[in-house]
Amino acid sequence: MTNDFGVLNSRKRALIALIHSFVFLGVAAHGFISPKMGIVRTAGTTGDFVLMGIYLVVSCILAWLISLSRCLWERVYFALCTASATFGLLRTILGDAAIPVAQYIRVIMLSSAVAVGLLILRTFSRAVAGEVLSD
Repeated sequence: MTNDFGVLNSRKRALIALIHSFVFLGVAAHGFISPKMGIVRTAGTTGDFVLMGIYLVVSCILAWLISLSRCLWERVYFALCTASATFGLLRTILGDAAIPVAQYIRVIMLSSAVAVGLLILRTFSRAVAGEVLSD
């Protein structure tokens, strides 16, 4: 089963991806106490444009990782992360008033990504345990 992964093809990569998901889940949860006005409605600050650029680059890279993924779980994981980053981008551009559900979707997508990431990591843990038991 572990050979089915194209990007998260080792326990170390799966763990690093899971840690990133946890960190960005915290960032997304923090978004509930920092509302976004959106650069469409107000004159965006430099920070808003930097954040927009970051979300754009991250969304594109995550979408590319979906195309590199081999198995369903890996594709689902990256699709959930891509959806979260894309809603972060939309929230930065349009603001919370235009898409009030965006913040909730980000947290739900990242929470789901953490759950899928744990399943992927568990796959590698079982493979390591199986190798130890076979020796």
